Amino acid sequence: MAFMERIRPYLGDKPFYRTVAAIAVPISLQSLITIGVNMMDTIMLGSLGETALSASSLANQFINIFHICCMGMGMGASVLTSRFWGMQDKHSLRKAVTIMLRLCLVIASLFTIATIITPEGLMRIYTVEEPIIAAGAGYFRWSIPCYLLLGLPLTCTIVLRSVGQVKLPLVTSIIAFFVNIFFNYMFIFGKFGAPAMGVEGAALGTLISRVFEFGFICGYFFFLDQKIAYRVRHLFMKCRDLLGDYLKISIPVLVSDALLALGNSAVAMVMGRIGASFVSANAITTVTQQLSTVFIQGISNASSIITGHTLGEGDTEKAQRQGVTFLGLGVAIGILAGGLIMLISGPVISCYNINGETRDIAGQLMLAVGVIVIFQSANSILTKGVLRGGGDTKFLMLADILFLWIASIPLGGLAGLYWHLPAFWIYIFLKIDQFIKAIWCVFRLGSRKWIKKI
Repeated sequence: MAFMERIRPYLGDKPFYRTVAAIAVPISLQSLITIGVNMMDTIMLGSLGETALSASSLANQFINIFHICCMGMGMGASVLTSRFWGMQDKHSLRKAVTIMLRLCLVIASLFTIATIITPEGLMRIYTVEEPIIAAGAGYFRWSIPCYLLLGLPLTCTIVLRSVGQVKLPLVTSIIAFFVNIFFNYMFIFGKFGAPAMGVEGAALGTLISRVFEFGFICGYFFFLDQKIAYRVRHLFMKCRDLLGDYLKISIPVLVSDALLALGNSAVAMVMGRIGASFVSANAITTVTQQLSTVFIQGISNASSIITGHTLGEGDTEKAQRQGVTFLGLGVAIGILAGGLIMLISGPVISCYNINGETRDIAGQLMLAVGVIVIFQSANSILTKGVLRGGGDTKFLMLADILFLWIASIPLGGLAGLYWHLPAFWIYIFLKIDQFIKAIWCVFRLGSRKWIKKI
């Protein structure tokens, strides 16, 4: 009984879990829709051949860099806006949004100019094959307006989430999903009287869905929303006094996410050098892992928002208790996700027409993923959620850089290319940063140093 009394404050209550679910479930569904859009694009373009699929994929590598920049700007603003929302300081909240939007407009302009000036040059960063370069340049020409159309809705969506507005972005994503599929089908294959445009048709379909998202999200954010009540005139408000705090929080988030993306590319390069069977097996496990960890992403976002609100109210003790609760929730969800992956691994692998070697490797990787996801869930909910919501972004940047680049990449390379270990252990070493970060972040949570004053 005494033990239960001690841990009861860390178990959470019904209102807490209702709040978590109200934020996490719509965000998780939105992530699931994004995965679905990417899968449908891959299936449609894959039917046209490798050149079309490669051109679209490589062009989107450059667009994804802009996406990462927007996520950094948006998440940096989210730490501040959720804190200011907890304080009910709407004036400072609008200042943070203004800085975010101005930076977004500047960076979107730079990416747009680069795409206008040298679409072929951008493609040559990724490939030397002329047919792919030509097809990718065509994709880029239709994507020129997409930076602005992607950046503003994405950053506004992150801010809306930070004040509990999660249903509108979900509804928008659902409608945009069907808009994207319809117009991709129409322009890629030339249906309903439209010309068959191939790769460029995919870009045009994406552009149309971006226009819809822009109109829906930004129209609501700038003209209808009453919670933040941000209007176009606020883009011209003075906010220099908040610029230092914004950059101090958002730059580490941006650097961390960018280096993680580069690190994941390096991990992919290691896998590519191990052999085609390993790459094929990893492709099978990746989709399963993405689908099984969608809810983890939702909980991570929810924990960041709730932590910001609690700290904004000035209740650091409550924020600390909630942090421990989120950690326990992360471990529980990780165990469930790991069990699910192990349960469905056999049926999933049997759906693919692969040789015996690839089938064996895929089975080992599924087992490894089932173990890794437990630690990944715990550290994601801390690094992308609680600790980030507390403003501890410099520490998180260090954790992301340190463990990925001095542990995962070199150990994974040694395990696969020199030690020639079984696939299970190669993958464990390639993802060893997930284990280390989970342990390190638990100690960080216990230290209370993650709670920063803003």
